[in-house]
Amino acid sequence: MKIDLALILTALAALTGLVWLLDSLLFARKRKLMQGEGEDVVDPVVVEYAKSLFPIIFLVLGLRSFVAEPFRIPSSSMMPTLLVGDFILVNKFSYGLRLPVLNNKVVSLGEPERGDVVVFRYPGMGSEDPLKGQDYIKRVVGLPGDRISFSNQTLYINDEAVAKRPVGAYVGTGKGREMTGATLLENQLPGQAHQILQASPYGDMKLQGNWTVPEGSYFVMGDNRDHSSDSRVWGFVPEDALVGKAFLVWLNCEGWFCSGAFDYTRIGDTIR
Repeated sequence: MKIDLALILTALAALTGLVWLLDSLLFARKRKLMQGEGEDVVDPVVVEYAKSLFPIIFLVLGLRSFVAEPFRIPSSSMMPTLLVGDFILVNKFSYGLRLPVLNNKVVSLGEPERGDVVVFRYPGMGSEDPLKGQDYIKRVVGLPGDRISFSNQTLYINDEAVAKRPVGAYVGTGKGREMTGATLLENQLPGQAHQILQASPYGDMKLQGNWTVPEGSYFVMGDNRDHSSDSRVWGFVPEDALVGKAFLVWLNCEGWFCSGAFDYTRIGDTIR
């Protein structure tokens, strides 16, 4: 079950702020008068906690909602760019400011560009999809109006094949060892070169097809081309599902609370 931290923080900010406000309007003045008359009167414990916690919760909520939000990479679908256990930061204002919880855009600041690595809320394959609304991360390859094709391990954008060149055999580490031996390629997306993994020279027929990206939506793919559930499987990402642009790896450890393998060399890596 997904824990909605934004909802929890919003509820706590509202609760502590309301307690502080009601106390200020209804009770604080009376206590001050009583203190002025020499009585030993202190703020109720609930009010003390509210006054102490509200600024902290409000600051965390503001930073997380409008500046940067941390995420953890749980799968191998974005290898070799992102590894299992990477902790990343996502720029929350790259594509506009959105209200917490509701995710409604209130200020438009930009749109995704081809090659951006984006976090979004999984649109799902139907209303009953149990994963619908979960945070996903993929790379934008198709913009609104683009014609996208994927056949024989080659990506076509508007009928032009995206060039790629072999770099060598991939050597995985940790949980990524399963991809050792896969072909490492440099993919030349227009304006954005990046590396991808290719496990088979032919690919899965289920991942091949042709698509036209509708207005207000994006076509996304994982860099681990043969091990990614992405727009080739479940369709397009609507603009209102975007969360932000991934830009930095700040930690890597495969086990929760760093109980597993720790890779300090990835700290500070920018995401391209």
